[in-house]
Amino acid sequence: MRIVFVHPNYHSGGAEIAGNWPPAWVAYLTGSLRAAGFDDIHFIDAMTNHIDSDTLRARLAELEPDVVGTTAITPSIYMAEEVLQIAREVAPQAVTVLGGIHATFMYRQVLSEAPWIDVIVRGEGEEIVVNLMQAIAQGRWPADRRKIRGLAFAEGTEIVATQAASTVKNLDGIKPDWSILEWDKYIYVPLNRRVAIPNMARGCPFTCSFCSQWKFWRDYRVRDPIKVVDEIEDLVENHGVGFFILADEEPTINRRKFVEFCEELIRRDLPARVQWGINTRVTDIMRDRELLALYRKAGLVHVSLGTEAAAQLKLDQFNKETTVAENKEAIRLLREADIFVEAQFIVGLDNETPETLEETYRMAWDWQPDLANWAMYTPWPFTPLFQELRDQVEVFDYSKYNFVTPILKPAAMTRGELLDGVMKNYRRFYMQKALFHYPWRGTGYRRRYLLGCLKAFLKAGVGRTFYDLGKAGYWGPQSRDKVDFQFDMTRTIADAQMADWQASADVKARADERRAALRAQGKDRAAERAALKACGGGTQQLEAPRQFRMPNGATVSPQTVE
Repeated sequence: MRIVFVHPNYHSGGAEIAGNWPPAWVAYLTGSLRAAGFDDIHFIDAMTNHIDSDTLRARLAELEPDVVGTTAITPSIYMAEEVLQIAREVAPQAVTVLGGIHATFMYRQVLSEAPWIDVIVRGEGEEIVVNLMQAIAQGRWPADRRKIRGLAFAEGTEIVATQAASTVKNLDGIKPDWSILEWDKYIYVPLNRRVAIPNMARGCPFTCSFCSQWKFWRDYRVRDPIKVVDEIEDLVENHGVGFFILADEEPTINRRKFVEFCEELIRRDLPARVQWGINTRVTDIMRDRELLALYRKAGLVHVSLGTEAAAQLKLDQFNKETTVAENKEAIRLLREADIFVEAQFIVGLDNETPETLEETYRMAWDWQPDLANWAMYTPWPFTPLFQELRDQVEVFDYSKYNFVTPILKPAAMTRGELLDGVMKNYRRFYMQKALFHYPWRGTGYRRRYLLGCLKAFLKAGVGRTFYDLGKAGYWGPQSRDKVDFQFDMTRTIADAQMADWQASADVKARADERRAALRAQGKDRAAERAALKACGGGTQQLEAPRQFRMPNGATVSPQTVE
């Protein structure tokens, strides 16, 4: 049975300005499938190779697949749907499969708008995909599809979701097949080295209101640090990787295992051959201040911090559980440890103003991170914050849900003014860094790295790919009133998805009502008990004094007083 995976050809001018990122999902799925006996597996990286629809159509026709699978984050969903539509046209007998975070939570929407998709894999794919492919190979598809956990599909007019599959408990049992990737294509621009995105842990115990990762991975699990280093050593020795970024939401949560990971890298002398970066939380940096020197020795050179906002009000709205003062201190600690630090700010909520944008710039300059990034708030339709702000969301063109396009229109600004304010922050921050900081930060690794980052920004800026500026028609402050984000306003929420949201909202509302009623009952009962005790009706009454002392010094019993 021939399986073909395709990575959709989607570009937005966001994180990709730093390089071409290897799609790790296909390596993890392919490794699991090969372990289960499937060996006829092919991969088309349409994104990295900028493969258009006609070229993809020809490639699929040549391969004659039995299964075509792809994945999608929210902004790439339409390209993923198109991939499978082309597959349906070219290989009508092939089973079309979609996975990824968007389809996991929005399967009713996807199946409503793309009926050519045979099945959606919901959640972590390694074990579900093996079960699905075995059913197809053994001729049990589609008869047994209701028996396979973690799927969604259309059956006539009904959209069916089977019972959710459990999360992968044995992460160390997954052996990714990195050989399926074209490693000469995946280059990290600041260092001009091959880059990888391995995985150490899955899940996140925190519940930031704008994020969906904690919902997708569900429970937090960490791999054996020795196994992770084995994988990195393989990437370095057999695939020429010189830089990696841990894909984890927060790899430092389990400090003991993260320290073991760093110590093993040092023991094998890997920091001499490969450097790396992570995303993590401010609170972990504060906690690990005494360990930062060890982390740097292990090759950690770049930390992207989820500072998110310069105002405490927004931090609280995001449920970040951090303070502005902690953000500043964490950045100072990282710079002192000679670790490049990138501060991440989320802007573009409904309450954004020119003043709040200016505040993020002033705060960023005061904090002095090496890099700063202003990301547009993207209302993922499966996050708690989206449900709170849903009435304010006017745009349901998910191709623009990419962190660089202003989806929400702030009450006090137009979207063009918002984009212009963000670009103003970038211009000021990096112009001052380029003139007064980067060229003078020594002559070694630090200087080369920072100038490499600046080169990536300049390259994307000149090419008008940064923040999709070319497509939007932004050329500076004079064009802010003419910016066209090219939203497809015909895109709406499918009836089936809306009904599912409403049902979930009703369930939540009823649960909230029950909790409120129980709390009210508890308060009433507590008040009743307090009143009974005050009146002498409690279960543990105060003992009556045996005698009272009279003003003349004599004592009498209670009975005498009565």
